[in-house]
Amino acid sequence: MQQLSLLIVMLAALIIPIIMARFKVSSIPTVIAEIITGIILGKSFLNIVNPNWTLNMMSSMGVIMLMFLSGMEINFDLFRKTPGKKRDSKSPVVMASQAFGLIIAAALIIAIIISRLHLFNDVLLATIIFSTVALGVVIATLKEKDILQKPVGQTILLTAVLGEVVPMLALTFYASINGGNARRLWLIVLLFLAAFILLRRFKQPYVWFNKISKSTTQLDVRLAFFLIFALVTIAETVGAENILGAFLAGMVMKLLQPSETTEDRLNSIGYGFLIPFFFIMTGDRLDLKNLFANRQALALIPILVIGFILAKLPTMIIYRRRFKLCNSFAGSFLVATTITLVLPTLEVARNLHAITQAQSDAFTLAAVVVCIIAPIVFNSTYKLEKSDLIKQKVNFIGTNTLTVPISQQLYKNWYDVRMVTDNENNFKTYNSQVKHLEYMPKLDAESLEQGGYFDCDIIVVGFLNDHKSARLAQIAKEHGVKRVIASQNNPRLDPKDVGALREKGIEIFNSFNVQSSVLRALIESPLILRMLTDTEAGLYEATLLNSRYSGRELHTLPFVNKITISRIFRNRKPIDPHGDTVLEYGDHILFTGDRQAAEEVRENLQGRK
Repeated sequence: MQQLSLLIVMLAALIIPIIMARFKVSSIPTVIAEIITGIILGKSFLNIVNPNWTLNMMSSMGVIMLMFLSGMEINFDLFRKTPGKKRDSKSPVVMASQAFGLIIAAALIIAIIISRLHLFNDVLLATIIFSTVALGVVIATLKEKDILQKPVGQTILLTAVLGEVVPMLALTFYASINGGNARRLWLIVLLFLAAFILLRRFKQPYVWFNKISKSTTQLDVRLAFFLIFALVTIAETVGAENILGAFLAGMVMKLLQPSETTEDRLNSIGYGFLIPFFFIMTGDRLDLKNLFANRQALALIPILVIGFILAKLPTMIIYRRRFKLCNSFAGSFLVATTITLVLPTLEVARNLHAITQAQSDAFTLAAVVVCIIAPIVFNSTYKLEKSDLIKQKVNFIGTNTLTVPISQQLYKNWYDVRMVTDNENNFKTYNSQVKHLEYMPKLDAESLEQGGYFDCDIIVVGFLNDHKSARLAQIAKEHGVKRVIASQNNPRLDPKDVGALREKGIEIFNSFNVQSSVLRALIESPLILRMLTDTEAGLYEATLLNSRYSGRELHTLPFVNKITISRIFRNRKPIDPHGDTVLEYGDHILFTGDRQAAEEVRENLQGRK
């Protein structure tokens, strides 16, 4: 019977996404569908899946993996302060911190009200539960809207991060105090110390691991599971919750800067195998018959649903300072999603006998209802702003016969272009030709920062003076610009100088080398110039960020007949494409085709469709 229950759960995990895809159910998160399926298979309805040792172990592994992957979702770059730059009061970090502060206050007030109504008396536990945010659901929803890297997406994301990290720490203290381990609370410091030591220990070897890793060894995955079990073991030893150890392991793994391929593998193991056990078994354990027979617990469900939503709505006050009213409301509703940490919290509370089974079921059902409602409300009310529709911001520093034509030729639906120059004559010459051109008598870090020129995806520094280009390029890189391209016009450049710039992540454009390369290519392949200069059909690049196409062969792509794929770069190494070439997450794909087809391919591969 144990093996049959295991088989049924695995079959359900396989069928659920197929059914959702077949009937185009996209508004409900997959985890909610898994919980509902567990309810149907469990004691509440069919009663054909009974919890046993194997399923309980797989469920425990699932929640540990869920917390690990949640830790890996944190983008630590958002917390870093740019050198020499003051923290803006409307920056995502500041706004998210203020928004979560309001969530804590609102959660406490709601917990006190429910306690006064004698519906749930543990104020601290209720505050922890009401303040949690489902980070995984938030990230998936923001990715679907393609606004994860936009200011509004980063603000909502950081709010969700705080909504997972802070309640996690609070739950650890709650469990230690109520579990009689208050005197050992200081030992939790050892857990964070262990995480720091593991990070320092594997920081340098991890680069070497990637070089010697083979398909039969998968050292990166083995390291990930070592980190998980090491920190989970230490967490349980010092009296902390194992989910805190798993979460810290995810943070350590993220700080090791794993490749996109590694992240994709770990996501496949987690969401493809282990995590569905946790959510299906959560639904399986729900006893709706007893819950509906308990009038007090039944009356608690609508109150809890309202409480989950009201605890997050105050964030709209903060979001409204920078975003439109409808988008602020949508963002507030999205952070109301609360399932991933609520379930482990309830499990801890049940083990401590701090909550009855009926109350736990009521909290779970309320969280499920909110997770169904919140993404639907967000998707129906969020309206893309003009800044959301621009794919990349490109700023040109310096105007000349090279940079001006390039800025005019960049496709306007893909790029938002600005230019600045310190040459007054050039400004007068090109002002009528360039839409967004500004004159600055002095180009330095302060003036460019005040003009907002570092707030972009790409900066192109194009001056005839190589030293000036190098200096401004380094300033741009120091201010956190992702891509910096600097022109270097001297054909006899010192390789050491060029190497120093490239070590800082600056891309070098040398007109002499480019011209000689094009001339050689023109001699060897006469059509190359036509391809490069064609304004209708050209050479394009797209990065595979949509996991839907990861692991698929080229010939199975629905749009492959509209383009010609020239080359694939994987981990900076070129691959000659064939029809049976299997794509991996993070692949850089070079292809030719007309502009309309190129736009469709980019949107599909990068997850915008």
